[in-house]
Amino acid sequence: MLRKGMEEMAVDERAVGILEVFGLTTAFLAADAGCKAADVTLENFDKNKPANADALPVPLLVTIKFRGSVADVEAAMEAGKAVAESTTGIVQSYIIPRPTEDCCKMLKLSAFDKS
Repeated sequence: MLRKGMEEMAVDERAVGILEVFGLTTAFLAADAGCKAADVTLENFDKNKPANADALPVPLLVTIKFRGSVADVEAAMEAGKAVAESTTGIVQSYIIPRPTEDCCKMLKLSAFDKS
């Protein structure tokens, strides 16, 4: 718990698995596999169209964000990576075992919310 003024605020200390893949379809398939493989929840997907998009296998990068215990996030990431590798591929992956409060705020942001 963190103290902010006189109020106590709960901090979500669940691990975060970040898996960036090529394309929205691959993101859905990888997220589905990860959620079926472990007791995790999903944060909002995020997207990025990099400057070199025309040189990529798919011109849209999508980030999947799994939340759960470290062991569950590891299992979800492995399942998601296996699916992504068999389709369009993985850009990057990383697990944050105990994210900070500020990091958790950033997980809620999504470029899909913008047109």
